[in-house]
Amino acid sequence: MAFPQRVKDQIRLLNPSDEELVSAYVDQGDERAFRMLVERHQERVFGFLFGMVRDRTVANDLFQETYIRVISALQNQRASYSQQGRFLGWVLRIARNAALDHLRTRKRWQDVSANTDDLDSSFWDRLPDNGLSSDVELHNTEQESFVRQCIDELPAEQREVLLLRHEADLTFREIAELTDCSINTALGRMRYALHNLRRIMVSSDKVELSDFGA
Repeated sequence: MAFPQRVKDQIRLLNPSDEELVSAYVDQGDERAFRMLVERHQERVFGFLFGMVRDRTVANDLFQETYIRVISALQNQRASYSQQGRFLGWVLRIARNAALDHLRTRKRWQDVSANTDDLDSSFWDRLPDNGLSSDVELHNTEQESFVRQCIDELPAEQREVLLLRHEADLTFREIAELTDCSINTALGRMRYALHNLRRIMVSSDKVELSDFGA
């Protein structure tokens, strides 16, 4: 049974879209609307930044810098945000630029080449999962740290696409638009990222080939 329009309006008010929140902030100066936007996407944006810089303090600083840039863009250049329903992608582009500025300053960013190819993402789902018991909580924490250390060894462009896919949960089309490359290039970078991550993890002697279905 279809809901009456009045009920639909009430539901929308309880869970406004990103675009509605942006409009409320820009057109009405609604600070609460902006806080809702920040809180809604906080985990993805921070997760992406942390994966890029591998330092929680720096990631926090870049998170703040990202939203300072967001506020400036919304208040002074409303036209810069013009994509309906694409607020997260727009913010991640700003976050990416902030992270790249930081990495260039630190001279840590390396340019790499990546070929286009198809993607077999089943590797990510085959990572060892030992989270079935509270008895292995410490082991899980150590394993997560180990995986992140391995990710940090990936070439920059491969690491970036992996983080955008698994930390920010973007589609490959969104990743391609964000990084200014073709979908095939994004897929290729992901494939190489997974292949190299598997190689790095196995070569560490902490992971057996059987853990990945080899």
